[in-house]
Amino acid sequence: MSLVFRNEIDITVWLAGATIADVAIRPRSRPPLTRLFAGKPAASLVPVLPRLFSLCSVAHQVAYLTAIETASGQEATQAAALRRVTAVVAERLTELLRGLFVGGIALDGGSAGAVRAMMQASAVLGVASEGVPEAARREAVAQIRAALAALGIVGEGPALAPGSALAVYVARCESKGLSPPAVEPSFLTAADDLDIVTRLLADGPAYSDAPDLCGRIPETGVWARRAQREPVPPAASPAARLEARIAEVARLCAWLHGEASLDDGVVASYRLGPGKAAAAVECARGRLYHAVALDEAERIVSFEFLAPTEWNFHARGPLVRMLKGAMLAAGRRGQDAVRALVGSFDPCVGFNLDFREAGHA
Repeated sequence: MSLVFRNEIDITVWLAGATIADVAIRPRSRPPLTRLFAGKPAASLVPVLPRLFSLCSVAHQVAYLTAIETASGQEATQAAALRRVTAVVAERLTELLRGLFVGGIALDGGSAGAVRAMMQASAVLGVASEGVPEAARREAVAQIRAALAALGIVGEGPALAPGSALAVYVARCESKGLSPPAVEPSFLTAADDLDIVTRLLADGPAYSDAPDLCGRIPETGVWARRAQREPVPPAASPAARLEARIAEVARLCAWLHGEASLDDGVVASYRLGPGKAAAAVECARGRLYHAVALDEAERIVSFEFLAPTEWNFHARGPLVRMLKGAMLAAGRRGQDAVRALVGSFDPCVGFNLDFREAGHA
């Protein structure tokens, strides 16, 4: 099966002098899962998912398996549920770290080695369907902790070792090249799940391509998770978002080591009727949803998904709200600040950023 989709987001920033007058987002294209897989046995899709979703593939697998089990009236054992949560956490940690280093920070030899060690150790834990021997699990967690220390992430919190590549990068992101307007934040939470998955299964791509909650387009991801634990400022700078990501990396590592609690709702399931169900998984970039309807033979009738990027990069979403009306420094400095803000939302696909004068529309 050959699947070709436009896997980039186009962002156009319209400038009126030093002010961002408007922001236009052309979203990526998404695979039409129901059209592709209707009539196929639900279990036959499991090995296909990593080819469809190269990033956060474990989260997608867990969401799908949880949804089809719930639709079939099954329930995962406690041990299986813990394996899935552990796999999701390991993948979230890896993806958060990847987002920090890929395309953002120039690594020296030591840092590059630590990142590789971190990815390899996380892969050991990121297995949703099989148990990891306790000795291998402990060794992997120890390797993750050592790799994070080598990168400058020490303890649970945003503190970084002075002079580390991460500390230098965060300081560079403290640029004053962008002054966003103070907008009332709106965050996606597990309390919204049932409304979302009901709409997702009923309306399909019409909803998943441009989701909303009674007209509200909330933010999801690291900053939203932080907002559930503590008050956050109305306009978060790229540096503040990076610090929140680093703090979460440390917190997830502490959980894997048995030293911290985990937010509720990492994996949640919802039965929506006979043969119909959905699952939500809190992955690196935010809340991921899968919704399925199966026939009596457990074949796919409909299969829809909604990823965090569709909220954060919505045409009326949190990124647009932060940019529209913002004051911008002249030249490259201002453009770099916008790019840093876009990157701090960590889209699951690449993005193209274009600046145009509003008078040239």
